[in-house]
Amino acid sequence: MADDKDVLRDVWFGRIPACFTLSPEETTEREAEPYYLLLPRVSYLTLVTDKVKKHFLRVMKAEDVEEMWFEYEGTPLKWHYPIGVLFDLHASNTALPWNVTVHFKNFPERDLLHCASNSVIEAHFMSCIKEADALKHKSQVINDMQKKDHKQLWMGLQNDKFDQFWAMNRKLMEYPTEEGGFRYIPFRIYQTMSDRPFIQKLFRPVSPEGHTLTLGDLLKELFPAAISAEDEPKKFQVMIHGIEPLLETPIQWLSEHLSHPDNFLHISIIPAPSD
Repeated sequence: MADDKDVLRDVWFGRIPACFTLSPEETTEREAEPYYLLLPRVSYLTLVTDKVKKHFLRVMKAEDVEEMWFEYEGTPLKWHYPIGVLFDLHASNTALPWNVTVHFKNFPERDLLHCASNSVIEAHFMSCIKEADALKHKSQVINDMQKKDHKQLWMGLQNDKFDQFWAMNRKLMEYPTEEGGFRYIPFRIYQTMSDRPFIQKLFRPVSPEGHTLTLGDLLKELFPAAISAEDEPKKFQVMIHGIEPLLETPIQWLSEHLSHPDNFLHISIIPAPSD
């Protein structure tokens, strides 16, 4: 199991300063001031924006309020992607704070899933953890846990309690030493402006010959364009939690240390900024 607690803590407590502004299309009784919030990278937008909702509801007419949703520069933000992934994909090379627009009507049915309550987020979160454990341990760890253990994972995320979450999650990060890692690495690769939601395939952390495989090995197989030759300009940045890990980093280490609470390693591939 990962003994590098500082890395786990740094990942958990990563924050993005955001400025929420009401869309000019919304009708209000009086002018709405922007609302500033530090967003946890590892959480979900709809889980941490109650204060934003309360702030703007004060100026809204009740009959004009439908489901709240968010957008950044014309792109509706998918609440079921972790906040850090949304930021890295859409706004990582812009100045902070992240300017997010708030809407209460004209819900974009074709782009977003509805999120009527926190139980919808919980169901999505738990289904991701179960899928990740199916890849890592053939579901043995999650199936051995009791209902209250599942709840502890969720409550740890919902209430932003690192110790509560990791007391249970460390079981999901263990593996027999002789195997050298998980059965398969749970990961998703996202690309800005791509039509497909993400790339996800079976990928082992160790080669059949017993070599430790790296982030570079994963990208060579699934997104070779992200790896530039030494003599050519860089086309893409490969971001995990807002940083660019070295391509030589073992994928098993990344999975243990830089996965989101849903147990997936979320990798964002964005165009490299032009000089």
